[in-house]
Amino acid sequence: MSVSDLQSGKGAGDENFPVASFLIAPRHRPPVMAFYRFVRAADDVADNADAPTDEKLALLDAMRASLVGESDAVPEGVALRTILAARNLSPVHALDLLEAFRRDCTKLRYRDWDDLLDYCRYSAMPVGRFVLEVHGESPDLWPLNDALCAALQIINHLQDCAKDWRELGRVYIPEPLLEQAGIGVAALGADRANPALAGIIAGLARKNAQLLDLSRPFAGRIADARLALEVDLIQTLADDLNALLMTRDPLSQPVHHSKRDVATLFVKRLPGFALTRLRRPWTSKP
Repeated sequence: MSVSDLQSGKGAGDENFPVASFLIAPRHRPPVMAFYRFVRAADDVADNADAPTDEKLALLDAMRASLVGESDAVPEGVALRTILAARNLSPVHALDLLEAFRRDCTKLRYRDWDDLLDYCRYSAMPVGRFVLEVHGESPDLWPLNDALCAALQIINHLQDCAKDWRELGRVYIPEPLLEQAGIGVAALGADRANPALAGIIAGLARKNAQLLDLSRPFAGRIADARLALEVDLIQTLADDLNALLMTRDPLSQPVHHSKRDVATLFVKRLPGFALTRLRRPWTSKP
């Protein structure tokens, strides 16, 4: 079995949030897309419902080996390794993500909010850190990035809580919250959330709003204007989805954006972004 055998066929256009959109300067897209393809391949390995855990872990290790130059077995690892070397970029962010995917193969439950955030430290925060590094942005922005990336990850967990349970037996909602409400993980398999589960999901979304409040200054502190606009859009999309999760049931109601929704929110937010951007120079190069 190889990494390619477990690929889902999912691409950048299928993700909940923009990946190297037209807003990113063309010179920055190749490393971002190489990083995305590597991460997408690893994610597909970890999320494959049929492959044995030992085989998935072995494939993830093969991806690590290809990334660090111990092997050429995985094309996505070789491609990312090559472009990282050419641009003097670190592999640490991709290596951190592999740790998250290893956890996905072996860890099916979470104890509390802090346990979930520790997972996000490996599954989400490295993505934004890598993009910042590609753009030459300061590591001082990492705390703001980390808050936004963690919030995005938790939104995904809440959106897909039923699917993760049904298809993978994986539950990111802290299990003690379910126990305290007098329900079990089986509640995630219902056609709609019962009142207790709905309350837990809404409560986690309210807690997640605190991360989004922390990340709100992020876009305004990014030097590259094109990246700042993409981050501002992502923040806007995240705020909207998180608000939906406070009132909608992800087991029975849509809590994802259509392409039209994204376009509408982008156009609505653009004047506000432009006003904030007037305070600093346009530094992006085509």
